[in-house]
Formats: sequence, structure tokens, C-alpha cells
Amino acid sequence: MLTKRIIPCLDIKNGRTVKGVNFVDLRDAGDPVELADVYSKAGADELVFLDISATEERRKTLADLVLRVAEKVNIPFTVGGGISSIEDVDILLQNGADKVSVNSSAVKNPDLINELAGKFGSQCITVAIDAKKIDGEWKVHLVGGKVPTELNLFEWAKEVEQRGAGEILFTSMDHDGTKDGFANEALAKLSEELNIPIIASGGAGNILHFVDTFNKGKSDAALAASVFHFKEIEISDLKQELKNNDIPVRI
Repeated sequence: MLTKRIIPCLDIKNGRTVKGVNFVDLRDAGDPVELADVYSKAGADELVFLDISATEERRKTLADLVLRVAEKVNIPFTVGGGISSIEDVDILLQNGADKVSVNSSAVKNPDLINELAGKFGSQCITVAIDAKKIDGEWKVHLVGGKVPTELNLFEWAKEVEQRGAGEILFTSMDHDGTKDGFANEALAKLSEELNIPIIASGGAGNILHFVDTFNKGKSDAALAASVFHFKEIEISDLKQELKNNDIPVRI
């Protein structure tokens, strides 16, 4: 059985790690290079580094910061934010990223997924999907959750898989930063309907939430930010509890 992955997320704005609630009210959470080093040594399985304002501000991901972070870690490392071309990905992979995450650009140009998977391999391509429930239906949102679309979460996820994505990072905007638990019902449906790994994001507040997303949400990995950044949960404690619940993890 494949081990479940624990993934701290570093949301970057103006060179600093930030964290908010429901994608707004951001507060400073520290230096991303220092945090990356800490998490790598603490037993994180992977890291995700998202330049959350890159798309909104129409600029490229901070490639130099990616390089500095990558020099500090010895675990797989995903980078996202403002990626819209093969050239963007090429630079990030050269700077030390193991994978890239695309979101808004993939919705606007779905062929980008095919192009990136064809050039770099599906294992390098993560598609991030931010969605919230509107009138009972999960709708995809773009530009850091600011722009709603008519895209249905599950239909888009299936298309993403068909186009060659290696995994999906699903963030429930309704759960983001609330610490009330992950969107396990939606996650379970994604896991049932797709064959690629699903990363759960949005809502982690305590260790039980991680247990639940692996058992009830059928998630392959769980991503969180503030509970790690502000030391509310230690990764070693989390992994021990997961192991105690018969959830396979790398200790």
C-alpha cells in the first residue's frame, strides 16, 4: 500500500510566507526558506510553494526564491503561481523544483496540461483546483479564488486527468483556514471517480482531521499551512497518530 503524504504549504506573497482564512485576511507566517528547511528536517514528505499573487499581478513565480528554497530541502518540492508556458516550467525545474502546479492558466488554456505533460511527463504536473459550493454545486474559481467560473469541480477534474495531469491538489475555499476539517465528501467522490492521486487542502485544524481525510476522504495526501507554520501540530506527532490509526506513513 502506498504511504500517505503530509505536505506543508508555503503560500508566498512579496517574498514572505502568509496564511489567511477563506483566501483573505492574510497574515505573516515567516521566511519561506527557513520554513522549508525546518519542514524538510521535521519529516514532511513534500513541500508545496505557491506564489499566490503571481497570477493576479500578472508576473512570474519568484524563480530566485524557488532556487533558495530548493537548496535547503531534500524532499520533493512543487511550485505554482503564474505558470502559463513550457518556458516557465523549464526555468522552475532547472531551479530545483520537482513538480509544478498550474491552476488558472490551465482553465483558460486546457491544452497547456497536454503540452506540459507531453514535454516534462505527467509525474511533474499537478493541477490545483480551488472550488466552493454555490447552490449545492462545487464551482471552480480562478485567480486565488477571486474569479468564479461555471466549471463543475468533478467534470473539470476528470478532464484534467484525461489531459495528462499526474495529480490534483483540491482546495475547498469553504474550508480554507477554518480549521473545521477537510471537505471529505467531495474528496471521496474525486478519489472514486479518478485514478490519479488527490491532495486534500483546506480545513486542517487538528490531527483527527488528517485521520478523517485519509479514512473518509480517501485522500492520497493532505496539505496544510497554518497548523504547521504556527506549531499547532508537529509533523512527528501527526505521523505517529496516523500510524496508530493504521494509516501507512513514512516515519
